[in-house]
Amino acid sequence: MPAKALKVILTRRLPEPVETRMNELFDVELNATDTPMSREQLSDAMARADVLVPTLGDRVDQGLLAQAGDGLRLIANYGAGFDHIDVQTALQRGIMVSNTPGVLTDDTADMTMAMILSVPRRLREGNLQMQQDKWEGWSPTALMGHRIGGKRLGILGMGRIGQAVAHRARAFGLQVHYHNRRRLHPDTETALEATYWESFDQMLARVDILTIHVPHTPSTFHLLNARRLKLMKPSAFVINTARGEVIDENALTRMLRAGEIAGAGLDVFENGNDVNPRLRGLDNVLLLPHMSSATVEGRLDMGEKVIINIKTYADGHRPPDQVVPAML
Repeated sequence: MPAKALKVILTRRLPEPVETRMNELFDVELNATDTPMSREQLSDAMARADVLVPTLGDRVDQGLLAQAGDGLRLIANYGAGFDHIDVQTALQRGIMVSNTPGVLTDDTADMTMAMILSVPRRLREGNLQMQQDKWEGWSPTALMGHRIGGKRLGILGMGRIGQAVAHRARAFGLQVHYHNRRRLHPDTETALEATYWESFDQMLARVDILTIHVPHTPSTFHLLNARRLKLMKPSAFVINTARGEVIDENALTRMLRAGEIAGAGLDVFENGNDVNPRLRGLDNVLLLPHMSSATVEGRLDMGEKVIINIKTYADGHRPPDQVVPAML
């Protein structure tokens, strides 16, 4: 099938250079309004497309896949995470799924480190004082936070991003501890000066800061539940730039409000952009609008991976970033 004949439908606007290059290579249909597609619009797109390019906000479930047209053979996801796509059903229907892994590692690790610095040092509160013209001058006891040097950082999930965070954390004098499904190679542990904990519960009770870097799967849903949150020190902080569903958000909110957890930095939320209203306004919480990957360079790199995946498929080969059952 010639590449130009492929009908490629984008569910959202992508960076202009990415869209321009796609238009040169394929028959592209853009979402000119850049508003999220309704379920009906998504169903219509899947019925007409040879390749669908969805984003994180598009839930491609079993019901939608059942209505897909015979021409749809590739879902080239614009993003590394693919928990919003029913990959098993897609594969059963002969539809390949690809993603964009690796390109956002440094961006996400940088943002994680920014939150690790910001929350204990109370940057949000200081900024609000300045923005609201409430600063009355320097005081020896005003806005005292905590230094992070010498503190124990617990990393849940030691993949690409977790290791990148560990590398940065060592430069700030943090002691790196981690829990992972599989222990890292001894050489990697040594390079990162990282201590492995087979028991997540035991690690939680000992760390001063916890940062989360695992995908959302059935086994990680509410992995940080009320019971586990209660294992943490009242002086501990929680940072999440991975997936909101990993934390029981209601339990975390209750503990933050009660002072049973010192603070949190959250870039992702359990119910997408429907953020728990009881989280808003808390002095000890930094909330960000899922912007850990929001760099120009990263989004262009993501687009390049999408193009390569589609072009490789168009040339009769498997996309290099195809999601396979072993990844689920």
